[in-house]
Amino acid sequence: MVTRGEKKLREAPFALRVVQRKEGRAAIVYRRRADAQGRDRLQRVAAISPLAFTAATPLLRDAVTQFQVAHPEHQDAAPDRSSGNNSLTTGPFHPLDADWGARVACFAIIAAGLRNGERLMLAANQLRYADTDEAAIWLGMLTRDDSARALRALRILTEAVE
Repeated sequence: MVTRGEKKLREAPFALRVVQRKEGRAAIVYRRRADAQGRDRLQRVAAISPLAFTAATPLLRDAVTQFQVAHPEHQDAAPDRSSGNNSLTTGPFHPLDADWGARVACFAIIAAGLRNGERLMLAANQLRYADTDEAAIWLGMLTRDDSARALRALRILTEAVE
């Protein structure tokens, strides 16, 4: 039998998993795609380091919350914004819709290896308010084999690097 949590995750094109590391909380972004056998599976896009997680907390919280708002029939409980990070709990996957999932996946890819927290916050804020279609286009360019130029360009546009 499929539970409510599994059903909403099966319908989501992206998912976020928050994990606890020694350095702090981090996350892994997944995208729903067909595997080699043609089965619909969540596949890892990129990891978000503890520093990047801290910088992108508003972006990640909005992404998780917007799925719950857009799909109230799958909402287990209303997120509690009073304590800050309650919507970003460790453990199970948090489903993300296509719009927010593309933004979060772009952030995860461009934040990989960067260590300037202020710049990461700028990039997260830029992507938080980015056009959803543009984020999807950038994600497509970033996930190709020859993505080095697209990665550098998006890092510059989002002010993640100087």
